[in-house]
Amino acid sequence: MSDVVDLTAMYAVHDALRRELAYLDRITISTDRDPRHLPTTAGWALFKRALHAHHTAEDDALWPALRRRLADNPKDLALLEALEAEHAAIDPLIEALDTALADPEVDQLRLGVLTDALATGLAGHLAHEEDAALPLVQRALTAEQWGHFVEVHAQLIGPDAPLLLPWLLDGADEPTVAKLLAPLPASIRAVYTADWAPAYTTLDRWSPGTAPTP
Repeated sequence: MSDVVDLTAMYAVHDALRRELAYLDRITISTDRDPRHLPTTAGWALFKRALHAHHTAEDDALWPALRRRLADNPKDLALLEALEAEHAAIDPLIEALDTALADPEVDQLRLGVLTDALATGLAGHLAHEEDAALPLVQRALTAEQWGHFVEVHAQLIGPDAPLLLPWLLDGADEPTVAKLLAPLPASIRAVYTADWAPAYTTLDRWSPGTAPTP
């Protein structure tokens, strides 16, 4: 079914998350940056919003669809259970990092350990998903089932689209940008070009005091 399931959006999300993990790592180890400012940055807020939407869409719409299609294959079901367990392990790392960042006495070493654990866990999960799960998606899901996942993902982004769409496409190549914008209504493409993308380019998202309103 690889001819009906287009994984461009999935890889774009993964690339964007990896891009932000690199920023987090640089901020944490930098000698001239105080990582305790992370909660006031747009970068940290957008990273968490995008990751939450992505993982929730997978948990609610992707893994259940795959589980139904692969019900007779214990090996594939075990893979899905492993991926869900990886999701469950990432949220506590973000919560621990948020807790540490809220502590005025926390030292940079502690923050570095937590950031490294988050980066290692999430990067490993993304690679596992690409290597093992996405081939299952292409083999097992119908275009309708994949489309439902994409729709759920879009709904979860919802009101955050003016920031998260340009965030997603930041650094993407032209074919990827064109492919992901093409299905959108003409009115949304127009406002993206005229307003959302220009506003995003002025956002120094990892500077203190740039966090968007919740």
